[in-house]
Amino acid sequence: MAMASSRGAAPAATRAARGDARAAHDRDRPCYAALDLGTNNCRLLVARPAGAHFDVIDAFSRNVRLGEGVERTGALCDAAMNRTIDALRICAAKIRRHEVRRARVIATEACRRAINGRAFLRRVRRETGLEMELITPEQEARLALAGCAPLLDPEARSLMVFDIGGGSTELIWVDLEGLDPAERQNLLMALAPGPGGKRRSALRREARARVVDWISAPVGVATLHDKFADVRDDRSRYALMSWFFEENLAGFIPYEDPALQRRLPGLQIIGASGTVTTLGALHKGLVRYDRAKVDGMWLGAEDAVRLINALVDMGPAGRRAHPGVGHDRAELVVAGGAILRTILRLWPAPRIRVADRGLREGLLYSQMWTERMGDA
Repeated sequence: MAMASSRGAAPAATRAARGDARAAHDRDRPCYAALDLGTNNCRLLVARPAGAHFDVIDAFSRNVRLGEGVERTGALCDAAMNRTIDALRICAAKIRRHEVRRARVIATEACRRAINGRAFLRRVRRETGLEMELITPEQEARLALAGCAPLLDPEARSLMVFDIGGGSTELIWVDLEGLDPAERQNLLMALAPGPGGKRRSALRREARARVVDWISAPVGVATLHDKFADVRDDRSRYALMSWFFEENLAGFIPYEDPALQRRLPGLQIIGASGTVTTLGALHKGLVRYDRAKVDGMWLGAEDAVRLINALVDMGPAGRRAHPGVGHDRAELVVAGGAILRTILRLWPAPRIRVADRGLREGLLYSQMWTERMGDA
């Protein structure tokens, strides 16, 4: 019996020691936080670095609809601001609880567009203690690209990342021709805006030289839905949304220059948005969304178009009742589908890569990358 007891105690002691060692190791790794306040959602990630990547230790996401009515009135409404403040208080508490070493807290299109956007950010600082940074559209595009860098195909000769948000859609096109595959991800992460330093600045200059063009179209799923809300027929509304989105691509070099069509055989497209992840989950037949099964998957262009058409045709009641869509996305997914279908028509790649990642991941990578690179 004593021997049995001794054999049973040793593994327990070993497990406890390993647990203590893991806890000590985690304490040695600082926590970072990234908070993205968009037109529809408030999202937070808290993570610790793990080599060139990171381990998520806490997360928060809430549909706050901050941009509700901005398309019509030009201002943030009281109800939307109150909902958002409630969510941000939760985020601030999580950041304090994890003793975060570095945090980037950003606001995007709704606060850029609203006449009271900056006043609202001052209120956020007073009531939550969060110092929110109102980033530019270019910074938003570059952060989305950095967040998607781990999904880059080693064989790609050029890359376009698009991020369909609630109030805007960012597209950025990068030339990868002749670039050492081992340096590709590092260069893409260098595009994320952040502190300088001699070595970091040199890499950023090299990375920026690879950007063919970028655009932030002031058209997202919420603003597009609001703009055409009075059009009752789904098919007509979908067609108008597609036309309107394309109108807002004027000036984007890959749209304007037909010569870029010759690069299509080597083009990889990565889509970062709730629209794309919803389509990915539907393609896989998931009843409950599973990020591990969706993030990084490949979605055929023909499959994407087929799913979009099916969603449009099933009507509002059908979309609300569909377990893979639900009430919150029932209308917005049509607007997102119109944007995605336009992108696939203009740049007919055979498939796109689905990214359940974007600005928050870009914010985390940029902070960790900056420290890793140092000032050498």
